[in-house]
Amino acid sequence: MAKTTTPVKTAPVWVDMSVADAGAAITFYWKLFGWKGEPSSDPAYGGYAVMKLGEKDVAGIGPAQQPGQPAAWSVYIGTDDADAIATKVEAAGGKVVAPPFEVGDLGRMAVFQDPGGAFISVWQPAKMAGTQVSGKPNSPGWWELNARGVDEVKPFYTKVFGWTEKTSKGEQGRPPYTEFQLGGHSIAGAMEMAEMVPAEVPNHWLVYFSVADVDAATQTASELGARVAMQPMDYPGGRFSVVIDPQGAAFGLMSS
Repeated sequence: MAKTTTPVKTAPVWVDMSVADAGAAITFYWKLFGWKGEPSSDPAYGGYAVMKLGEKDVAGIGPAQQPGQPAAWSVYIGTDDADAIATKVEAAGGKVVAPPFEVGDLGRMAVFQDPGGAFISVWQPAKMAGTQVSGKPNSPGWWELNARGVDEVKPFYTKVFGWTEKTSKGEQGRPPYTEFQLGGHSIAGAMEMAEMVPAEVPNHWLVYFSVADVDAATQTASELGARVAMQPMDYPGGRFSVVIDPQGAAFGLMSS
């Protein structure tokens, strides 16, 4: 795990979640991170809320689009041509789940699945560029692909987004860790899914939020009804944990 300070094109630029009870999710993340936001009254945005940390856009929370849709955080990769990315996705063996479409006057987006089944989205900005703060306490800090057979999936991302790979040997029995890089900067990570993860958990992108104190934030999340999937532990760059919010969306906490 590493930290990125250069959110640029073809790097992660936004995160949001779809959940059955968006109002409850807004309250949970307000109490955990201090975010504030209200669902849009414009029908074009379907009750979507842009959450703010202070005065800056930090993430989105919206209602699930289909009954029974699992709660989950989504990662968006920036692009200046969502249609061109969709073509690359298919050529690289991925699946176009939602072809590029307009999101009001904010921009264009599309949703894909990589060859291993993990969902990844793209954002082509218009009025909204994306996250205005990252790597600071209570904002997105890192984005990580967790996959079974990760080495078979990584080439998809290098082909579609032009990323390169930097892989480090695992320490203390941990699997090797890959940092996806763009222009020499680490922008996201990838690793083999841990054997302890239940078989029904699909390949996925995990969003880590930076916090000032991982242990304290993990405890607060638990008190708010979240389940701790991975207790706080150290890694070479700091400390992290993984929790699952009250509606089932997993996310990580990492030292800022």
